Amino acid sequence: MQKLISVDFQADFGFFRKPDTNNTINLSYTMLHKPALLGILGAIIGLEGYQEFGELPEYYQKLKDVQIGVQPLNHDKGNFQKTTIKYSNTIGYANKGTNFLTEEVTLIQPAYRVYILLDTTQEAQAKLYTYLQEGKAEYIPYFGKNEFYAWWNRSSFQEYDYEANQQPQESFKVKTLFLKDAVQMVKDQEADAILDIFDLEDEELTFLYFERLPMGFDETLNQYELGEFTYATFQFKENSAIQNLYFLKTHNYYVQLH
Repeated sequence: MQKLISVDFQADFGFFRKPDTNNTINLSYTMLHKPALLGILGAIIGLEGYQEFGELPEYYQKLKDVQIGVQPLNHDKGNFQKTTIKYSNTIGYANKGTNFLTEEVTLIQPAYRVYILLDTTQEAQAKLYTYLQEGKAEYIPYFGKNEFYAWWNRSSFQEYDYEANQQPQESFKVKTLFLKDAVQMVKDQEADAILDIFDLEDEELTFLYFERLPMGFDETLNQYELGEFTYATFQFKENSAIQNLYFLKTHNYYVQLH
Protein backbone atom coordinates (compact mmCIF):
# COMPACT_ATOMS: atom_id res chain seq x y z
CA MET A 1 0.00 0.00 0.00
CA GLN A 2 1.37 3.41 -0.94
CA LYS A 3 1.32 6.24 1.57
CA LEU A 4 2.35 9.85 0.94
CA ILE A 5 3.72 11.47 4.09
CA SER A 6 5.85 14.44 5.10
CA VAL A 7 8.07 15.40 8.02
CA ASP A 8 10.02 18.58 8.77
CA PHE A 9 13.77 18.04 9.17
CA GLN A 10 15.95 20.75 10.72
CA ALA A 11 19.43 21.26 12.14
CA ASP A 12 21.53 24.02 13.64
CA PHE A 13 24.03 23.66 10.79
CA GLY A 14 24.28 21.76 7.52
CA PHE A 15 26.98 20.97 4.99
CA PHE A 16 26.07 19.01 1.85
CA ARG A 17 29.46 18.95 0.17
CA LYS A 18 29.77 19.74 -3.52
CA PRO A 19 32.31 17.45 -5.20
CA ASP A 20 33.50 20.16 -7.61
CA THR A 21 35.42 22.34 -5.13
CA ASN A 22 39.09 23.23 -4.77
CA ASN A 23 41.56 22.23 -2.06
CA THR A 24 40.94 25.07 0.36
CA ILE A 25 37.31 26.24 0.03
CA ASN A 26 34.53 23.65 0.13
CA LEU A 27 31.00 24.63 -0.86
CA SER A 28 27.66 23.15 0.18
CA TYR A 29 24.51 22.56 -1.79
CA THR A 30 21.78 24.77 -0.35
CA MET A 31 18.90 22.34 -0.81
CA LEU A 32 18.65 18.91 0.72
CA HIS A 33 19.07 16.57 -2.24
CA LYS A 34 17.85 13.01 -2.72
CA PRO A 35 21.12 11.08 -2.10
CA ALA A 36 21.66 13.00 1.16
CA LEU A 37 18.04 12.48 2.20
CA LEU A 38 18.23 8.75 1.53
CA GLY A 39 21.25 8.64 3.85
CA ILE A 40 19.20 10.34 6.57
CA LEU A 41 16.28 7.96 6.07
CA GLY A 42 18.63 4.97 6.04
CA ALA A 43 20.20 6.06 9.33
CA ILE A 44 16.76 6.37 10.91
CA ILE A 45 15.92 2.72 10.21
CA GLY A 46 19.45 1.42 10.86
CA LEU A 47 20.68 0.65 7.33
CA GLU A 48 24.43 0.54 6.73
CA GLY A 49 26.40 3.27 4.97
CA TYR A 50 29.53 2.98 2.84
CA GLN A 51 31.49 -0.20 3.56
CA GLU A 52 33.61 -0.91 0.49
CA PHE A 53 35.13 1.35 -2.15
CA GLY A 54 33.10 1.34 -5.36
CA GLU A 55 30.07 -0.28 -3.75
CA LEU A 56 26.92 1.73 -3.13
CA PRO A 57 25.73 1.66 0.50
CA GLU A 58 22.90 -0.51 1.79
CA TYR A 59 20.61 2.46 2.43
CA TYR A 60 20.85 3.57 -1.20
CA GLN A 61 20.29 0.11 -2.62
CA LYS A 62 17.16 -0.41 -0.50
CA LEU A 63 15.67 3.10 -0.74
CA LYS A 64 16.73 4.43 -4.16
CA ASP A 65 13.27 3.84 -5.67
CA VAL A 66 11.49 5.87 -2.99
CA GLN A 67 9.96 9.00 -4.53
CA ILE A 68 10.65 12.24 -2.64
CA GLY A 69 10.00 15.97 -2.82
CA VAL A 70 11.69 18.77 -0.85
CA GLN A 71 10.26 22.11 0.27
CA PRO A 72 12.62 24.55 2.03
CA LEU A 73 11.36 26.10 5.28
CA ASN A 74 12.27 29.37 7.03
CA HIS A 75 14.38 30.47 4.07
CA ASP A 76 15.14 33.79 2.37
CA LYS A 77 14.10 33.46 -1.28
CA GLY A 78 15.31 29.86 -1.29
CA ASN A 79 18.55 30.58 0.59
CA PHE A 80 19.74 30.01 4.13
CA GLN A 81 22.27 32.07 6.01
CA LYS A 82 25.82 30.78 5.66
CA THR A 83 29.04 31.01 7.62
CA THR A 84 32.59 30.01 6.76
CA ILE A 85 34.20 27.57 9.18
CA LYS A 86 37.98 27.17 9.02
CA TYR A 87 39.74 23.93 9.90
CA SER A 88 43.37 23.04 10.44
CA ASN A 89 44.14 19.43 9.49
CA THR A 90 47.35 18.15 11.10
CA ILE A 91 47.04 14.49 10.04
CA GLY A 92 50.26 13.54 8.27
CA TYR A 93 48.80 11.69 5.30
CA ALA A 94 46.46 14.60 4.58
CA ASN A 95 48.90 17.47 4.69
CA LYS A 96 52.30 15.98 3.75
CA GLY A 97 54.08 17.29 6.84
CA THR A 98 52.56 20.76 7.00
CA ASN A 99 49.32 22.09 8.45
CA PHE A 100 46.58 21.85 5.85
CA LEU A 101 44.05 24.71 6.16
CA THR A 102 40.59 24.33 4.69
CA GLU A 103 37.30 26.24 4.81
CA GLU A 104 33.72 25.07 4.55
CA VAL A 105 30.83 27.34 3.65
CA THR A 106 28.23 26.01 6.09
CA LEU A 107 24.44 26.47 6.18
CA ILE A 108 22.92 28.02 9.31
CA GLN A 109 19.65 26.51 10.61
CA PRO A 110 18.58 24.77 7.39
CA ALA A 111 15.10 23.24 7.48
CA TYR A 112 13.08 21.29 4.93
CA ARG A 113 9.67 19.70 4.64
CA VAL A 114 10.28 16.34 3.01
CA TYR A 115 7.49 14.55 1.14
CA ILE A 116 7.99 10.78 0.82
CA LEU A 117 5.92 8.24 -1.11
CA LEU A 118 6.28 4.91 0.70
CA ASP A 119 5.28 1.41 -0.33
CA THR A 120 4.45 -0.19 3.01
CA THR A 121 4.47 -3.67 1.50
CA GLN A 122 8.28 -3.29 1.42
CA GLU A 123 9.87 -4.08 4.78
CA ALA A 124 12.34 -1.17 4.87
CA GLN A 125 9.72 1.37 3.78
CA ALA A 126 7.14 0.09 6.24
CA LYS A 127 9.70 0.45 9.03
CA LEU A 128 10.52 3.97 7.85
CA TYR A 129 6.83 4.92 7.97
CA THR A 130 6.56 3.71 11.58
CA TYR A 131 9.81 5.31 12.74
CA LEU A 132 9.01 8.71 11.22
CA GLN A 133 5.54 8.65 12.70
CA GLU A 134 6.81 7.72 16.16
CA GLY A 135 9.92 9.96 16.12
CA LYS A 136 12.37 7.05 16.49
CA ALA A 137 15.80 6.45 14.94
CA GLU A 138 18.35 3.61 15.06
CA TYR A 139 21.25 5.96 14.25
CA ILE A 140 21.39 9.71 14.76
CA PRO A 141 20.72 11.43 11.40
CA TYR A 142 22.78 14.46 10.40
CA PHE A 143 22.96 17.14 7.72
CA GLY A 144 26.13 16.20 5.88
CA LYS A 145 28.55 15.96 8.83
CA ASN A 146 28.45 13.92 12.04
CA GLU A 147 28.42 17.00 14.26
CA PHE A 148 25.43 18.58 12.48
CA TYR A 149 22.68 16.54 14.12
CA ALA A 150 19.29 16.67 12.40
CA TRP A 151 15.91 16.07 13.99
CA TRP A 152 12.19 16.15 13.36
CA ASN A 153 9.24 16.49 15.70
CA ARG A 154 6.56 13.83 15.72
CA SER A 155 4.01 16.63 15.44
CA SER A 156 5.37 17.48 11.99
CA PHE A 157 4.42 14.05 10.62
CA GLN A 158 1.57 14.35 8.12
CA GLU A 159 -0.16 11.80 5.92
CA TYR A 160 -2.00 12.93 2.80
CA ASP A 161 -4.95 11.92 0.72
CA TYR A 162 -3.61 12.45 -2.80
CA GLU A 163 -4.10 12.02 -6.53
CA ALA A 164 -1.10 11.10 -8.68
CA ASN A 165 -0.22 12.53 -12.09
CA GLN A 166 -3.13 14.93 -12.18
CA GLN A 167 -2.77 17.86 -14.58
CA PRO A 168 -4.38 21.03 -13.18
CA GLN A 169 -7.19 22.70 -15.11
CA GLU A 170 -6.44 26.15 -13.68
CA SER A 171 -3.47 28.15 -12.39
CA PHE A 172 -1.60 26.33 -9.66
CA LYS A 173 1.50 26.33 -7.44
CA VAL A 174 4.05 23.61 -6.79
CA LYS A 175 5.16 23.59 -3.16
CA THR A 176 8.34 21.59 -3.71
CA LEU A 177 11.45 21.92 -5.80
CA PHE A 178 10.75 20.61 -9.29
CA LEU A 179 12.91 19.34 -12.12
CA LYS A 180 13.06 21.79 -15.01
CA ASP A 181 13.29 18.86 -17.44
CA ALA A 182 9.91 17.65 -16.17
CA VAL A 183 8.14 20.82 -17.33
CA GLN A 184 6.50 20.54 -20.72
CA MET A 185 4.21 22.89 -22.56
CA VAL A 186 0.87 21.72 -23.88
CA LYS A 187 0.56 22.86 -27.50
CA ASP A 188 -1.42 26.07 -27.38
CA GLN A 189 -0.94 28.98 -29.75
CA GLU A 190 -1.80 31.46 -27.01
CA ALA A 191 0.62 29.94 -24.50
CA ASP A 192 3.90 31.85 -24.47
CA ALA A 193 5.02 31.15 -20.90
CA ILE A 194 4.45 28.61 -18.21
CA LEU A 195 4.62 31.02 -15.28
CA ASP A 196 1.78 33.39 -14.57
CA ILE A 197 4.15 36.10 -13.37
CA PHE A 198 1.51 38.80 -13.14
CA ASP A 199 -0.73 36.86 -10.80
CA LEU A 200 -0.06 38.85 -7.64
CA GLU A 201 -3.26 38.08 -5.75
CA ASP A 202 -1.18 36.29 -3.14
CA GLU A 203 0.78 38.58 -0.83
CA GLU A 204 3.61 36.05 -0.70
CA LEU A 205 6.84 37.40 -2.17
CA THR A 206 7.27 35.91 -5.63
CA PHE A 207 10.66 34.63 -6.76
CA LEU A 208 12.48 31.87 -8.65
CA TYR A 209 15.38 29.87 -7.19
CA PHE A 210 17.61 27.61 -9.28
CA GLU A 211 20.14 24.99 -8.20
CA ARG A 212 21.84 22.06 -9.90
CA LEU A 213 21.43 19.17 -7.47
CA PRO A 214 22.21 15.46 -7.21
CA MET A 215 19.16 13.33 -7.94
CA GLY A 216 20.78 9.91 -7.73
CA PHE A 217 23.95 7.97 -8.56
CA ASP A 218 25.36 6.82 -11.85
CA GLU A 219 25.96 3.24 -10.73
CA THR A 220 28.56 2.63 -13.45
CA LEU A 221 30.70 5.71 -12.79
CA ASN A 222 29.81 5.78 -9.06
CA GLN A 223 29.20 9.52 -9.08
CA TYR A 224 26.24 11.88 -8.74
CA GLU A 225 23.64 12.22 -11.46
CA LEU A 226 22.70 15.91 -11.50
CA GLY A 227 19.45 17.64 -12.40
CA GLU A 228 18.41 21.27 -12.85
CA PHE A 229 15.94 22.12 -10.09
CA THR A 230 13.74 25.17 -9.58
CA TYR A 231 11.81 26.46 -6.60
CA ALA A 232 9.09 28.99 -7.46
CA THR A 233 6.36 30.87 -5.66
CA PHE A 234 4.83 31.97 -8.96
CA GLN A 235 1.64 30.48 -10.26
CA PHE A 236 1.87 28.05 -13.16
CA LYS A 237 -0.57 28.51 -16.00
CA GLU A 238 -3.15 25.80 -16.53
CA ASN A 239 -1.51 24.82 -19.85
CA SER A 240 1.72 23.84 -18.08
CA ALA A 241 2.27 20.08 -18.12
CA ILE A 242 4.57 19.08 -15.26
CA GLN A 243 5.40 15.43 -14.85
CA ASN A 244 5.12 13.51 -11.57
CA LEU A 245 2.74 15.93 -9.89
CA TYR A 246 0.80 14.81 -6.83
CA PHE A 247 -2.28 16.74 -5.72
CA LEU A 248 -2.76 16.82 -1.95
CA LYS A 249 -6.53 16.91 -1.64
CA THR A 250 -6.98 18.11 1.92
CA HIS A 251 -4.32 20.83 1.50
CA ASN A 252 -5.27 21.83 -2.06
CA TYR A 253 -1.79 22.10 -3.52
CA TYR A 254 0.69 20.15 -5.65
CA VAL A 255 4.10 18.61 -5.01
CA GLN A 256 6.50 17.00 -7.45
CA LEU A 257 8.16 13.74 -6.49
CA HIS A 258 11.20 12.22 -8.16
